[in-house]
Amino acid sequence: MNVERKNIDEVNATLTLVVEKNDCKERVEKTLRSYRQKANVPGFRPGHVPASMIQKMYGKGVLVDELNKLVSEQLLSYVKENGIKILGEPLPSADQKEVDLDGDSFEFVFDIAIAPEFNIELNKKVSLPYYEISVDDEMLANTVKSYTGRFGSYDQVDEVTEADVVKGDVIELANGAVKEDGIKVTDAVLCPKYMKNDAQKALFVGAKKDAVVVFNPKAAYENENEISSFLKITKEQAAQLSSDFQFVIKGITRYKEAEMNQELFDKALGEGVAKSEEEFKAKIKEELTSSLTVDSDYKFMLDIRDAFLKKLDGIVFPEAFLKRWALTTNENLKEDVLEKDFPKMLDDLKWHLIKEKIAADNKVKVEDADLKDFAKKAAKAQFAQYGMMSVPEDVLENYVKDMLSKKENLTNIIDKVVEDKIVAIVKGAVKVDSKAVSLDEFNKMFEEKEA
Repeated sequence: MNVERKNIDEVNATLTLVVEKNDCKERVEKTLRSYRQKANVPGFRPGHVPASMIQKMYGKGVLVDELNKLVSEQLLSYVKENGIKILGEPLPSADQKEVDLDGDSFEFVFDIAIAPEFNIELNKKVSLPYYEISVDDEMLANTVKSYTGRFGSYDQVDEVTEADVVKGDVIELANGAVKEDGIKVTDAVLCPKYMKNDAQKALFVGAKKDAVVVFNPKAAYENENEISSFLKITKEQAAQLSSDFQFVIKGITRYKEAEMNQELFDKALGEGVAKSEEEFKAKIKEELTSSLTVDSDYKFMLDIRDAFLKKLDGIVFPEAFLKRWALTTNENLKEDVLEKDFPKMLDDLKWHLIKEKIAADNKVKVEDADLKDFAKKAAKAQFAQYGMMSVPEDVLENYVKDMLSKKENLTNIIDKVVEDKIVAIVKGAVKVDSKAVSLDEFNKMFEEKEA
């Protein structure tokens, strides 16, 4: 087999492969023998169909399949052995002639796109901003409040306040008396706070357990949806309803925020992590700072991306090939959509190549320990979202193992680990202009970019 490369320009080339019939003869014969063993042809016992008949029935189809496999293997081998960094995949060339399957040799011509050469200089001549998000008193107070709220308790009380949840039996009235065949709901639940009418709300506030409160749902609630949900009737029935109802209070539940004590510290941060209010707040501030550093690094990575994409201005890419490849490999992609999205697609490709270049120049390696460490941090963050701050180590290990066992998760984690390493490399090599900003100022940077 012979492979010939012809350069069209710096980023486009063709590969011509000439396959002699003898190159794939053994492969074709082996496949046909397998077909013969399995063929079910009337008049012949399995395995005894004449080879000539098998050749006539399947020969050309098998030849095409084996040629495709052989050509694909040789293309990949040639590209690898010659260190050609291709973009996308080889595509059949417009110069491809019809292949004569009865001939002694077969010629295949492919177009390939070659990644352009470029350098990324990392030194102190390059200056990039790094936005450090400040943890202010308001942010700290809100986070502390979220913990006292999350770990609060529900207590049964004897007198209703606006924010309490009131449970009881509801009965429809007519002329001040219980209406025969009227609407009745057992264990109905309401909260005066969510009533739109202050007068109706005031009927409940101050009422005690076992009291009977007469009120009008039509006046109390905003719309038919609320009334139908409360009384368990249809929206159509709720729209026609104007009756008063009596509410017999059976229970009053009041939510109480957790007190600032050791029980809260242990629930929120893990046993023994903090032993005083000062230590509790200091630890929360430390966690907030760590969490915000992830956001700062993400913004820094975006700024790295923008800065180095500009450095690739003027470098030629095989755009025509890339558009053709995108349309060929995605049958649902329309040309007008491609034209609209192509600049972003090209920038994504450039950024991918930039990251590969930085990783290669700095000999970035991803070890198993890196993957486990990243997965563990991600798992802890997920558990923390549900208030699980202190997860047993064996549970965490099993969760991490499950994360890494899934191919899609593993690919994403590898990408993130490499990206984190690249951010660290760039941060250590360039001049970093640190700027302290508030969270609001930081978020506005993204709003401005989206606008």
